[in-house]
Amino acid sequence: MQGKVKTGADRFPEMAPALLKGRKFGLLTNPTGINRDFQSTIQVCAALDEAELGALFACEHGIRGERQAGVRFEDEIDPELGIPVYSLYGKHKKPTADMLSGLQAMVFDIQDLGVRFYTYLSTLIYTLEACAEAGVRVVVLDRPNPLGGLEWEGGLLDESLLSMVGAWIMPARTGMTIGEFALLAADQMKTPCELYVVKMEGWEREMEYPDTGLPWLPPSPNMPTMDTVRIYAGHCLFEGTNLSEGRGTTKPFEQVGAPWLKAEETCRELNALNLPGVRFHPVTFTPTFSKHAGQLCNGVMTFVTDPSVYKSAVTGLHLLSCIQRLHPGEFEWLAPFKEGQSTFIDLLSGSDRIRLTLHEPGALEAIIASWERDGKEWAGIRSKYLLYGPEAAAAASAAEARGNGV
Repeated sequence: MQGKVKTGADRFPEMAPALLKGRKFGLLTNPTGINRDFQSTIQVCAALDEAELGALFACEHGIRGERQAGVRFEDEIDPELGIPVYSLYGKHKKPTADMLSGLQAMVFDIQDLGVRFYTYLSTLIYTLEACAEAGVRVVVLDRPNPLGGLEWEGGLLDESLLSMVGAWIMPARTGMTIGEFALLAADQMKTPCELYVVKMEGWEREMEYPDTGLPWLPPSPNMPTMDTVRIYAGHCLFEGTNLSEGRGTTKPFEQVGAPWLKAEETCRELNALNLPGVRFHPVTFTPTFSKHAGQLCNGVMTFVTDPSVYKSAVTGLHLLSCIQRLHPGEFEWLAPFKEGQSTFIDLLSGSDRIRLTLHEPGALEAIIASWERDGKEWAGIRSKYLLYGPEAAAAASAAEARGNGV
């Protein structure tokens, strides 16, 4: 397939001799690990002459995307290659010393969304930490941020709320590629990591994924299309409520609802706000699994009419605030999964501010203002690690000085 962009996976075969020669290595990937000729990174790595693929590592949803969200699984043997597949979404979220034993390198190739609470980003962080401790080289094959690399949204995570759905102090939407973020994380970790990022060719920061000409595979079962990707950074907050976030339907996250929702009134009030690049429409749906499974739900469908001005996090917060205000007797935040844990909305949003204050007059505006302040801070942090665009040369020079290759 010919497109404007070559990913790190497309360039990897030409880079592999320099990065992996004589090494036994692991591969952390999933179904999105493919090149533009539709070859999986597993196939490419298994065929390398200069290095030996010794193990596969699987994060949430499994090595071939066979598991639903939140489903834990254990280690297994790959039926095609006969090598271990180590689970990083079961007993262990971080590669153990035993898993890394005998490996001299780890290759990471997963399509991310550039969103804090997407667990692939957390798995990357834990892998960088484990490999730094074990002295294992990490090679990240860079891929596009599907939403482009110019915008970031949402407040910075409070350090007290670090978790699998927020493993770094960053905003809800990062505005970085997975390779750029890897450079940032490796640089700021306590133990230095030997990291190499195989850069893309032809990618520009203003590109959304459809602009790249690359094949699109859903990064997870509930992220089927770019329409879903665009709204996810805001609508994921509904996972922390008693509303369905559309799981178990053909439009996850694009529609949210509950049997008790006043859909017409909610949409009318939201459309009256004239939020940029978005319209809302009442719908009904019946989830086949997850919250309200088998029940008819009244819902709100979100249509992004202009991606260039649409703000997912701000829009999601307005939707959440409106539904909470119109349904004071029905709306609820979900309780913590276990006693003593933080509530899920706090983990997702990165603070307790939404849960404790959103219902108060003026709170929505205050939260958005705090996000904007955090965004200015994040702009300065991320600028040091950008590999593409006007700031890329300075970031690459800094990476080389730190001993990280690009």
